[in-house]
Amino acid sequence: MNRETRSNLVIGLLLIVLGGWFLAGQFVPGLKFWINAEKSWPLFVIGAGLLLLVLGLLTQTAEMAIPACIVGGIGGLLYWQNTTGNWDSWAYAWTLIPGFVGVGIMLAGLLRGQGSRAFREGGGLILVSLVLFVIFGSFLGGGAVLGSYWPVLLILLGLWLLVRPWVKGR
Repeated sequence: MNRETRSNLVIGLLLIVLGGWFLAGQFVPGLKFWINAEKSWPLFVIGAGLLLLVLGLLTQTAEMAIPACIVGGIGGLLYWQNTTGNWDSWAYAWTLIPGFVGVGIMLAGLLRGQGSRAFREGGGLILVSLVLFVIFGSFLGGGAVLGSYWPVLLILLGLWLLVRPWVKGR
């Protein structure tokens, strides 16, 4: 089966499952909460990320794990914000997106059988993302994790970027 046929098969199956889900929501009252767009709309974003991952797995395109993790991660952020009502957190929560890319790189590397390189590259992105999250969160109201010491993380990140080429070359 060629790649185009597999893609059409996967998309067709996904549309059938999605249509069945919405049809079941009309006839099974207990499912109406999960389909209620006002409260659970971020679950659709998470579901889109899962669909991208499934599409990548079925078409044997490991790189689809990267956009799948980005979309799914943003859906998770939106779900948390929608649940808590803390929409102001987007001022610093966006810094987690490079970490989602890192998770996608790690997952794609595992699927391709290149785990060690992917873990090194993806782990670096996750580390930078978490450091930026703590920095931006500290001075934009995400809780004073570091208080007035958040500039120390900027200094450490700068030092790491300066030293990294020499450590990486070994």
